[in-house]
Amino acid sequence: MDNFKSGFVSIVGKPNVGKSTLINKILGEKISIVTPKPQTTRQQIKGIYNDEESQIIFLDTPGFLQPRYELQHKMVEYINQSLKDSDLILYICDANYYPTDYDRKIYENIAKMNIPKLALLNKIDLVSNDKLANLKKQMQELNFEEVIPVSLTQATEVQGILTKIKRFLPYGPPFYDPDDISDLPVRFFIQEIIREQIFLHLRDELPYASTVVVEQFKETENKIEIAANIWLERKSQKIIIIGKQGQMIKKIRIASEKEIHRIMGKRIKLSLWIKIKPNWRNKKNALKEFGYR
Repeated sequence: MDNFKSGFVSIVGKPNVGKSTLINKILGEKISIVTPKPQTTRQQIKGIYNDEESQIIFLDTPGFLQPRYELQHKMVEYINQSLKDSDLILYICDANYYPTDYDRKIYENIAKMNIPKLALLNKIDLVSNDKLANLKKQMQELNFEEVIPVSLTQATEVQGILTKIKRFLPYGPPFYDPDDISDLPVRFFIQEIIREQIFLHLRDELPYASTVVVEQFKETENKIEIAANIWLERKSQKIIIIGKQGQMIKKIRIASEKEIHRIMGKRIKLSLWIKIKPNWRNKKNALKEFGYR
């Protein structure tokens, strides 16, 4: 273990820039849900990468945001706590749009921290070589230890990113069992899968006004039975999520069952119930009840 490295890496950036995509590719498993909508990730999610020479605990965080209600304040707390716990910060930007005011604000926050920082310039396949050279020069002037141009749609990028990360990690024993890929329970990931399907199937504000709580989880040798509540803020939202003749909730249920089956490898029976808790996103007690601690 004398040459073993282990440490915590916070992945930060504006919403929808590729943070969850990166952690899923590195682990080869779906740890964080991914949708085209911003602010899909709401909590700190640990993804644990293991090999013979290192253990890297990736902290996938919500995208930086200006909080408007209590849930978003909680999301900012998750970001700040992740940064405090980190041995390295991985700052992801979108080459198409960098630098935005959003990117500058994030940099101002992390620049104050005495932690090594790597910059990942994502989606370079969508910009010209001249623009890429100019972007790299701009970012190199910001005192990052290294600027790494990547396209996270290419699986070949992952090993190079890991090699660069390991250079900045401290020597020390692993924090978790080598077989672990996260410290979160199965119920959490099932809740996230259902919430992902709500984001993928519904538009506008409704996905943001929803959260999911698994109430029952019964596993046998060949089958898993799950009962989950989908919590909304208004009765009018219930009509939308159920859909005409129950078609929308059926689509969400079937898509969720398919994704849970892909991960768990067993037959899935999922029951979904719709419940209302007015203005839950602004109530600290409700947030605690729904697992936002």
